Amino acid sequence: MKTEKEKAEILNEYGLDENDTGSPEAQIAILTAEINNLFEHLEDHPKDKHSRKGLVGMVNKRKKLLKYLKREDEGRYEEIIKKTGLKSK
Repeated sequence: MKTEKEKAEILNEYGLDENDTGSPEAQIAILTAEINNLFEHLEDHPKDKHSRKGLVGMVNKRKKLLKYLKREDEGRYEEIIKKTGLKSK
């Protein structure tokens, strides 16, 4: 889990404003950071099945948010894809 300071830095970069935690961009950015962190953990601890299940859940949630954002506003979707370095379908 990210600390409050790390989350605040992510929200400053990706959020619509500094207090924005609910926009799809902010949620996607936070989930991406947590997914990357958990992926590194699982490289060191490959038998941690509970964390792997959590990782799959986070990836699915991010996928749903990306799908929603693409449906609602394609421009914002393309922007968040470029900023986070994710691949577009």
